[in-house]
Amino acid sequence: MTSAVGQGTLRTLLVLAWPVVVARSSQAVIGFCDALMTSSLGEDELAAVTTGSLNAFALAILPMGIAFIVQSFAAQLRGKGDLVAAHRYGWYGLILSAIVAVVAVAAIPLVGPVLGLLDYEPAVHEHMSAYLAIRLLAIGPFVATEALGNWFGGLGNTRLHMIAGLTAMAFNVFLNWVLIYGNLGAPAMGVEGAAVASVIATCIGLGFLLYAFGRRWVIPRPPGPLRLRASEFARMLRFGVPNGLNWFLEFGAFLLFINVFVAELGTATLAAMMVVFNINSVSFMPALGLASAGAILTGEAIGRGRPDDVPRFVKTTMAVAAIWQCTVGLFYLLIPSALMSLFAPDDVRSAELLEVGAVMLAISAAWQMFDAAVLTLSEALRSAGDTTWTLWARLAMAWLVFVPAAFVSVKVLGGGHVAAMLCVVGYVALLAGLFAWRFRGGAWRRIDLTGVDPIAV
Repeated sequence: MTSAVGQGTLRTLLVLAWPVVVARSSQAVIGFCDALMTSSLGEDELAAVTTGSLNAFALAILPMGIAFIVQSFAAQLRGKGDLVAAHRYGWYGLILSAIVAVVAVAAIPLVGPVLGLLDYEPAVHEHMSAYLAIRLLAIGPFVATEALGNWFGGLGNTRLHMIAGLTAMAFNVFLNWVLIYGNLGAPAMGVEGAAVASVIATCIGLGFLLYAFGRRWVIPRPPGPLRLRASEFARMLRFGVPNGLNWFLEFGAFLLFINVFVAELGTATLAAMMVVFNINSVSFMPALGLASAGAILTGEAIGRGRPDDVPRFVKTTMAVAAIWQCTVGLFYLLIPSALMSLFAPDDVRSAELLEVGAVMLAISAAWQMFDAAVLTLSEALRSAGDTTWTLWARLAMAWLVFVPAAFVSVKVLGGGHVAAMLCVVGYVALLAGLFAWRFRGGAWRRIDLTGVDPIAV
């Protein structure tokens, strides 16, 4: 394997990044198509699938955040030259996903009662309950896919995750067509068909990565027995749990915002908000892929004892991500109505969805530059092992700033959907500034993630 450190930064970043960008973009396409293909069923179904998908992601985000730390260990251990230890962390990611799968299945009976506590209209509640009860089956395989995809990426091979993502995307879109509408002799399952399609497609994508992992496509079979170590699994959790919690608690604040503040504005506004965030995944997911590739370079540089290379990698990554997100954001600003019209259901309430959604989509253009900074800096800090500080930073900003601001502006002052979107813009901007301050402070240089000395190679 050729070291990424010392080569042309931009070229190295792009070679690593484009498969990750494609993999993340395939996830955006899945969400985009789920919303698009259920929009013809009606506004209630559209709100149930888009919001239900968001709720399913919320349940997966804690273990997914933990799984992302597998990339940090793999990259740093690769930089140190310890591929045997790196191999073990792939197994630790799979063990984590197996635990998650058991917990997710056990939670299925709770879906209906928990959703009943929220202020959804009856039809939305019914559809979303059915959708989520099925989607929970995909959470374990989803986390396993992220764990192995990040593990391969940390070792310098980002293409396998891309192939798995494209495979899952293709099967998801095809199975949506079959199961939502009842094509090829299948029953028309509507919302439940979208959930079944997601479960099957996720498992197929994971199957490819499991085969690649079992066949040792990236690193050779380590000599002697594998000898998994409880201390290493605990170390993965030590750094991974804060990373997962910072995503989970931030997302919890966001879900409160959606399910309580936005839901009270009506089904049309709720559906419009969810469509806006699905459209924004077109800018977000590739930027996340770029940030993940930058994190691989960061981890390897730290593992090789060259932390002074890290600011250069971060600067380049942030510039490329910002160019991408701002370019896409121009379309959100210039043609929001045309983009929203793709999701307009064929019912009498679609005019409100279009009007409200176009305004919200145009406002979302304002956070693109800040989002590029947040993604790049948070991934770099995660790769260095600076996960506990970012946990407290996100927790404070989400729950002490964003939620109170949303409560006052939306519920107390009645600012509606415009105030709701401006709260999101302000939150992302403040978080970008906070992460920039932390990175420039350099505390990440003093963190020992792996606890393993470099090996002479």
